[in-house]
Parts: sequence; structure tokens; C-alpha cells
Amino acid sequence: MPREAPYLAAADALRTRITAGEWATGQRLPSRARLAGEYGVGRNVMQRAVDLLIVEGLLEGRAGSGTYVRTPRERLRVVRSRRRERSLAALTERGRAGSWDAHSEVRVPAPPEIAERLAIAPGDPCVHTHYEFLADGQPVQLSSSWEPLALTGGTPIMLPERGPLAGKGVVERMRSIGVHVETVIELPRPGRATQAQANLLGIGTGDLILHIERTIHDRDGRPVETADIVIPDIRREVVYEFAVER
Repeated sequence: MPREAPYLAAADALRTRITAGEWATGQRLPSRARLAGEYGVGRNVMQRAVDLLIVEGLLEGRAGSGTYVRTPRERLRVVRSRRRERSLAALTERGRAGSWDAHSEVRVPAPPEIAERLAIAPGDPCVHTHYEFLADGQPVQLSSSWEPLALTGGTPIMLPERGPLAGKGVVERMRSIGVHVETVIELPRPGRATQAQANLLGIGTGDLILHIERTIHDRDGRPVETADIVIPDIRREVVYEFAVER
């Protein structure tokens, strides 16, 4: 069998000591040079081990100060379900009320990948809305939504967070203009936070995230909205719930 990479072995050893409580939450770890000496590895190897534990959320680096045991954060459960609130696109949190900030731009040309998802031509005008979702005032989710302007332009629901149905969600908004949502397709992928995402979510660059590519279709199979949803792994766990057809 191939031998485990030295940095993984060092990370395992450090992880065991952290979970055993050798260093308390908020306590600074010994320097990387000292830890490298303890384990008989190079400083670069120890750096990679520490970086891995930072990505996992066990440690946090503080510029000019050192590396500390990170305060554990509760991971909220997010249930994505067809049944909840009778909405195909419903996303609910158990035990926490949420809020969000949103900013919409009108007549934004659809990039090629978004145009493909919406079955429109590249450059066709869209309404592009950026969302930052909060729980207890803490950012827990990002979303970048696109809707074809040809569908909603000139209607009361053109701006998702303004008008009579502000904040009601895609299903109810579309229903008000005679468009009936039938299916939602979601493609979840694990990833690492970019610097921009990390800044908005208050996490570290490279931290684990779940990226969900969602597209909502009407009864005729026409895409009416597509979104890129980013959920930080350290803050939320995502559960998909399905009803059994009888």
C-alpha cells in the first residue's frame, strides 16, 4: 500500500490532539517550526497540515499572531424539499428565522453558460439578483439568480424583491403572471470558497462550500430562472427530502 503523505499524517496527529482538548478553544498553537520539530517533518509539511485543518474549520489563522483553535460553530440544517410549503423550490431552516439582503440589476446580458441554462441566446437581457442570506445576523448563504427579461419585463414581478410579491419566491411570483412552475433541477457540487465568497460569508479562502446549480422550469419545460447557490459547509448541512409516490 502507498505510504500516507507526511502532511496528512501530521494533520491526523494534530486533529487528534485538538479533539482531545489538549488546546482549548481560542488557544494559540505552538509555532509551526516547533510543531515540525516535534513530528520530525519539514516546516512546509507542517504548513500544509495546518492549512488543511484551517480548511476543515478546526483552526484559524490570525495575521501576525499565529494559529488558534477555532470556536465551534453550529451547523444549521437546511432541508430542500418538494413538499415543504407546497413549493418545489422551497428551502427551509429548522429552528432559525432567516433574513436576506438582495440587489437586482436589469438588462444584464446573459453570459454564455447562463444563456445555455435558460435556453436563450447569449447576450439576451436578464434580471440578475444577488442575495446574501443571514441567520442571527450571520451570513450563511449566497445566491446569484438570473431571470429572462423577455419573461418578466413590464410585469409587477420584474424585480424579485420589489413590488406586490417581493420576497415571495419564484413559484408564487411566476404564478401571478400565468407561468406555472413544474420542476426544479439542482446540481450540487463540493467546492472551495473564492476570496470574494469568503469575504461575503466571513469564512476562510479555500474553506469547503457546497455549490448548487439550480434551474426552475415551467409546465412546458421552459427554464424561467436559474441560480448559483453557495453554502458554507462549516455553517450549514444540506438535506434533500423526497416524498414517496404511492
